[in-house]
Amino acid sequence: MGGILAAAAVAAGTLVGAAAAGPPAVAAAAAGTGTGWLHTNGSKIVDSAGATVRLTGINWFGMETGTQTFDGLWAGKPATWTQQLDHMASLGYNTIRVPYTGSAITAGAVSGVNTDTNPDLIGLTPMQILDKVVDYAGNKGMRIILDRHRPTIAGQTPLWNGNSVSEASMIADWKTMANHYKNNTTVVGADLFNEPHAEGTDPNGTGANWGGGGARDWRLAAERIGNAILSVQPNWLIIVEGVSCDLPSGGSPDTWDNKPDDPMTCGWWGGNLSMAREFPVRLDVPNRLVYSAHEYGISVYDRQPWFKDANFPANLPAVWDHFWGYLHKENIAPVLVGEFGSTLRDPMDAQWLKALMAYMGKGPDGMSFTYWSWNPNSGDTGGIVSDDWNTVNEAKQSILSPYLIPPIARPTPSTSGSNTTPTPSGTCSATFTQVNSFEGGFQGEVTVKAGTSAIKSWTVTWPLDGGQSISQLWNGTLTTSGTQATVKSLAWNGALKAGASTAFGFSASGTAGTPVLACAAA
Repeated sequence: MGGILAAAAVAAGTLVGAAAAGPPAVAAAAAGTGTGWLHTNGSKIVDSAGATVRLTGINWFGMETGTQTFDGLWAGKPATWTQQLDHMASLGYNTIRVPYTGSAITAGAVSGVNTDTNPDLIGLTPMQILDKVVDYAGNKGMRIILDRHRPTIAGQTPLWNGNSVSEASMIADWKTMANHYKNNTTVVGADLFNEPHAEGTDPNGTGANWGGGGARDWRLAAERIGNAILSVQPNWLIIVEGVSCDLPSGGSPDTWDNKPDDPMTCGWWGGNLSMAREFPVRLDVPNRLVYSAHEYGISVYDRQPWFKDANFPANLPAVWDHFWGYLHKENIAPVLVGEFGSTLRDPMDAQWLKALMAYMGKGPDGMSFTYWSWNPNSGDTGGIVSDDWNTVNEAKQSILSPYLIPPIARPTPSTSGSNTTPTPSGTCSATFTQVNSFEGGFQGEVTVKAGTSAIKSWTVTWPLDGGQSISQLWNGTLTTSGTQATVKSLAWNGALKAGASTAFGFSASGTAGTPVLACAAA
């Protein structure tokens, strides 16, 4: 992330709120994230069957930093790495944007993993951990976007070949990633480089430009990098961010030359795509280009001119139209708002975020996005979860929830050896698996499977034994009566074809035991 003058910070933030039970039914979409590889059709992202797919995701960063793996793997229970993915999906996030840098591809075993919380990650490399995240997220129906966030762990640079990292080296890294995930449809896109931006003062700028020609023209570099990736992996979406200023020099306006400057010359780092109509990105494989913009609130940088406008926030749609929204509205290409966020400490930022979500639209026809961030340790935005990596910031989530399209888990067979109810025709079975245990409690998952006929909804009941108490549940609606727990399906995961399955998860106090489950279908 970043801004015109503000670089990303990673100081810990403090958030408030309680965990949400699951995604709202109003945000449901039957297609989830679709099937097979994704491609584009005008301003839409579509799946292999041509159905419209909207990516409503979250950023989980860390692989671009000194740890070279996901932040939060140090967290205490119940925030295991799998629980965090379960939690993201339950809240409605169907895609994860994963920032990385090249050195993470070849790094050795990571440090900073909580041995009690994540014993299965001890001794693994960043790529091995990424593989586990990709596989687990894929089984939940989520998609992954890889984001080349920095040239090195040293920090962000205006140019993609900064910090003595050549463009050729960057392309080699991308080809490695493309080959590695070539046959995995969970990984669907390459966000080529994070936040190219201006440096220096016009006309002597030394940063990235769009359409200016020469070695610092990001549009031309994106074509070279994107086409190199497509030569290895022609199925990926190529995601191209904007720059910051539209000046061909790659600099910022000279504020001391006594000449008036257009307030719309510069936007956020990576957020200015105003020149893409005149200078579009040209790829060798059609229907693969997605433009991406970044957009932030006052907590990141409070001096953007549109924040001072007397008509705020009514003035914002025109700002977004200028910088990137026109690409979607004119059916030129899909737009992914790859980063946006705020602490919401300033009341104006709540207005900004509500206006932005409304602008992007509801349902599958809206613009795709990945919110910044899951992590609480983003200093100028905070995260969706608090410092315990579990408690949800309800002020943020309540604004985002109506626009989220939850993932739909891939059908999986029942786990052998678990306690399973019979599966007569037209009904369902429920299988319990203990996913994790921690001091004073455990994390469980229940797989619901349709019988020999399709079902429209399901209800699972079981007795809570030995003082058990469910503190959090996702992908279902929980009610309790005495010692009886009842979980009903949500609007987006109730309908199952014959033999298909879905799952819900929960955290509870007490000992898991072997619950006797009953499943009723309608």
